[in-house]
Amino acid sequence: MHYISFHKTGKVVFALVLVCFFSAVNGCANQIPAQSEFVLGTVCTVNLYNRGNAKVYREIFSRLREIESRMSANMDGTDVEAVNANAGIAPVAVHRDVLEVVQRSLYFAELTGGAFDPTVGPLVKLWNIGSDDARIPRQEEIDAVLPLVNWRNVRVDEDAGTVFLTEPGMRLDLGAIAKGYAADEAARIIAKARIPRAIIDLGGNVYAYGTKEGGAPWRIGIQNPSGLRGSYLGIMEVRDKTMVTSGVYERFFESGGIRYHHILSGKDGYPVSNGLLSVTIVTDHSIDADALSTGVFALGYEQGRALVESQDNAEAVFVFEDMSIRGTSGAFSYFSLTDRDYHIINGE
Repeated sequence: MHYISFHKTGKVVFALVLVCFFSAVNGCANQIPAQSEFVLGTVCTVNLYNRGNAKVYREIFSRLREIESRMSANMDGTDVEAVNANAGIAPVAVHRDVLEVVQRSLYFAELTGGAFDPTVGPLVKLWNIGSDDARIPRQEEIDAVLPLVNWRNVRVDEDAGTVFLTEPGMRLDLGAIAKGYAADEAARIIAKARIPRAIIDLGGNVYAYGTKEGGAPWRIGIQNPSGLRGSYLGIMEVRDKTMVTSGVYERFFESGGIRYHHILSGKDGYPVSNGLLSVTIVTDHSIDADALSTGVFALGYEQGRALVESQDNAEAVFVFEDMSIRGTSGAFSYFSLTDRDYHIINGE
């Protein structure tokens, strides 16, 4: 029997570290304390700086809880839970939030050729990575659920407001995109309140809203995937952009000296193994960055880089197991390396 160690905290701890990092690096006068709540399965922190007020904070966190109550695949009574319970039986009426996110999920599923797939739920349930029940499934178990992972078997009726999974046993899982949607919604509320600057950190999904006071860019650390939680390998300098990183360090367990992480392949049913440690996407909309970070990681460097290059206002930083870092054509206008154990390879 192999000894298995679990890594369950994932982005929860990183979220707290990022908040400290923002205060230290950005040097902004934090006159009104940042607010944090555990929602969407992680610690979510919003800092409105000197224009924050209790009403806006309440509205933001109420909206985050509302999104979770509709999109969680692990809570009773959510729209997604109802869709999954009725797989192969009947379409289910869902809130417009869910309809919008499912439609965007299917867009990215098609864009990535299924590397991002919102029907990965049966595999997620089988592996249970991030829980005390994480395990390596038997091959026959994987083979049994793989046919259920197929985004083409999701039917969305926009007029009726319904979602239908055509095959019994299918499971919708919006975990790789829902936080992105939530971050965009938080930014929408901030814009409506005419607050000029904010940091939204939903467990590592970071939206750097506006600029620092005086117009300087925000400086945000990219997690060192080989280092201690909260250590960073480089800095992104961004204005009014969102950053999302997917990597092998987020949720995983180890067995027999092998790390099994949470980004699962719909092709073979195992954690993706392609030489990457992490992919960071920088773009304008967090829902896009969230889906792209997972899909691009699963695609691997060559295909993933080509895909990001085809998107407007999107860049990617790729971190490899050999400690090299590569990026899309505009990535290094944002990124600067600080950890000299890594090295940047340009011109590829």
